[in-house]
Amino acid sequence: MTHDNNKLSVLCLFAHPDDEAFGSGGTIAELVQNGHRVTMVCATNGDVGEISDPTLATPENLWQVRQGELCSAMDVIGVADVRFLNYRDSGMPGTPDNENPASLFQSDPAKVEAQVKDLIDELRPDLLFTHDPTGGYGHPDHVTVHERVTATVESMDGDRPHLYYVCFPQKNFRTLWQDMTDNGITPPFAKEMLDEIGSPDDYVTTVRDLGDYVKIKKESLRCHQTQLDPNGPFGQMAPEWINNWMSTEYFYLKQPDNGPAQEDILASLF
Repeated sequence: MTHDNNKLSVLCLFAHPDDEAFGSGGTIAELVQNGHRVTMVCATNGDVGEISDPTLATPENLWQVRQGELCSAMDVIGVADVRFLNYRDSGMPGTPDNENPASLFQSDPAKVEAQVKDLIDELRPDLLFTHDPTGGYGHPDHVTVHERVTATVESMDGDRPHLYYVCFPQKNFRTLWQDMTDNGITPPFAKEMLDEIGSPDDYVTTVRDLGDYVKIKKESLRCHQTQLDPNGPFGQMAPEWINNWMSTEYFYLKQPDNGPAQEDILASLF
């Protein structure tokens, strides 16, 4: 689906505002700064996310605040085309939010896939970024978006976008847990979870050094104020450690189940 002047069309489709930030924010910034056209689509409004400071939002208006936070984050990076599918945040398994009929998890798969197909037909993306099969840590919305996007792309005949899953390798979670523990910080997950969260280390196809984009990536992330607790585990880590952790991004190129193999153009783009 290559476009004029070797400029690419890029579609990012994630579950919540802020999902774009940690795993792909540097790559998105690099694409924008090199003149490629990026569209950011968020499936839910993050209705049941954290509220780091009660002066920022209430449970009733959090969805509106988080929409604004994503738009501000994309302003920092330079993405003008930001869209929402407006599903309700599904929360975690076993919670009432997960059973809410308005939630993404309870949505009709055919309806969601039709929305994804309409986006692909309109934008004709060369690259499509979304969640990996694990959803990072198994969040139902992450997994649902992964499944709906993958099913839609796999149903396409002929030319199709290069589908990249944003990955968080298990080794990174293990390093994160150890570094926090060594520094007297309580990690946001138990040691027993380390074999259950993240992408298998040998799953990743593409590793990208985004050291030059850490500054803008952090500035964009800071726009998601409701989700950033300055007294939380990440807020307690030394800045140089955060910079190092955010300077590398990991992807998996999903090859077509039926059709010719695709070149890893993300690996050779810059």
